[in-house]
Amino acid sequence: MNFLDFLRQNPYPGRGIAVGRNRVYYFIMGRSENSRNRIFTLTDDGIRTEAFDPAKLSDPSLIIYHPVRKMGDRLIVTNGDQTDTIRNCGDFRAALMTRCFEPDAPNYTPRISAILNPDGSFELSILKHTDDGRCLRAFYSYEGCEEGKGVFLSTYQGPGDPLPAFSGEPLPIDMPEPEEVWAALNKDNKVSLYAMTDGKVRLFNKNLGD
Repeated sequence: MNFLDFLRQNPYPGRGIAVGRNRVYYFIMGRSENSRNRIFTLTDDGIRTEAFDPAKLSDPSLIIYHPVRKMGDRLIVTNGDQTDTIRNCGDFRAALMTRCFEPDAPNYTPRISAILNPDGSFELSILKHTDDGRCLRAFYSYEGCEEGKGVFLSTYQGPGDPLPAFSGEPLPIDMPEPEEVWAALNKDNKVSLYAMTDGKVRLFNKNLGD
């Protein structure tokens, strides 16, 4: 799938993780003032979301967390505070078996997570709300990717009310350059992008003029 076309045609995939052979992207989008009032900042072992204007932060739950953290020689990428659950547990699957979707009815936003291993293999997971109110936990293990290829997982399929959760398996994609990903995200809804290419990290923040 052409990843850039997918992003251009989808005004609101929510939060998304793309993992390739030597690249990782994580982006956040927002519709409310609270969600849009964020930036990514670097930490000692990854990144953190912070309020761009602390005076406008109305509710930090579900929007302030560490999306990216190292766990030894592995890298964790998630869309919520399950990053810390995984890091503290030390086991990707066991940690996520203790978590479920976000408590933000009626959307019940899925929790999406990834862990990258030093040998190039990686795992993805999505925790989703089911019609009977239970949690569906899906895990996908990959031996690696070819150069220039990757897989993508987002919280939503697109806009809606309530927002429709991502459906199906992670999508196989081409892995473009960071600037191309940032430009392809909807200009009204995009908030921040984390890009790691060949071990080098770049952050894009709309609120800082990127």
